[in-house]
Amino acid sequence: MPKLIRLYIQQVILGFVLSAAFVAGLLYTNVGNLWHLVSTSDVGLLAAFLLWLFNGIVFAGVQFGLTIMRMHDDGTPPAGGKRMRVAPQPVPVTVPAKTPRRRVL
Repeated sequence: MPKLIRLYIQQVILGFVLSAAFVAGLLYTNVGNLWHLVSTSDVGLLAAFLLWLFNGIVFAGVQFGLTIMRMHDDGTPPAGGKRMRVAPQPVPVTVPAKTPRRRVL
């Protein structure tokens, strides 16, 4: 399995574990009376599952993004390409401003 795919799977698993801890913390501290809503409703388990799932998607994406951004460079300059400019340098252009004529009374 490629290293990047393995890294992604590890970070997704870690994101969902963090999501489980987050949802458990929300339910334990009863934020917004959430524990009461989940425990007394007939669809409370579905609501808790969806809360875990959607937070897991967010946490997994953030975890993977942080891991990729923290990867360090080994100090070698980038190789390849012709090092050509992508866009030409901007050139200043004179634009005449016309003023309306004043009527003399």
